[in-house]
Amino acid sequence: MENSQMLQQTQLQHVNVKLILRNHAGAGPEPLLEQLIPVFHEWIQDQPPGELLLDIADYRHVPAGPGIVLIGHEGDYSVDNTDDRLGVRYNRKAALDGSNEDRLKQAARAALTACRRLEEEPRLGGKLRFGGQEIEIFINDRLIAPNSDATREATDLEFRAFARKLFRGTDYSVTHEDDRRRLFKVFLKSAQPFSVADLLESLD
Repeated sequence: MENSQMLQQTQLQHVNVKLILRNHAGAGPEPLLEQLIPVFHEWIQDQPPGELLLDIADYRHVPAGPGIVLIGHEGDYSVDNTDDRLGVRYNRKAALDGSNEDRLKQAARAALTACRRLEEEPRLGGKLRFGGQEIEIFINDRLIAPNSDATREATDLEFRAFARKLFRGTDYSVTHEDDRRRLFKVFLKSAQPFSVADLLESLD
């Protein structure tokens, strides 16, 4: 099968994007997660445009797990500590029309906007800063995108095009989750640092 045909068959729905927290106070994530609960409750009250945020789920008891999850109708936000890599993860649940590029941009923009909002949250006093040099992208649908060589080959050009746009043409690397039992995951890493604001500007 030609690569162009494979690309057409791989529709990347349910895109997840995670940015890693660069610094936070405390020996572990628990103090930070405690502080974020009232912040997320305020997000529910404010209701950002185009989203319906519903509730908060507390998974702080799960070691190296999802932490605090802000549950929405279209997507969820979590302060996620999977693999002991603390960061903010956006999980798009509702199907989205458009191209794979459109869906990658939507999920990345949602994650970056949440990170910027947390960086600017007065109650956190500037304690949170997210690194924009490395982005984790998951496809939370094993039927659409199994963690296989075929999925890697079918999506490689699109992820590289997205990385070029996001990192403004600077040198970058694209690597994948090696454990085939886990979700299909792509690591995009730039050779130079970027801020959350820089990456949002790239998407615009």
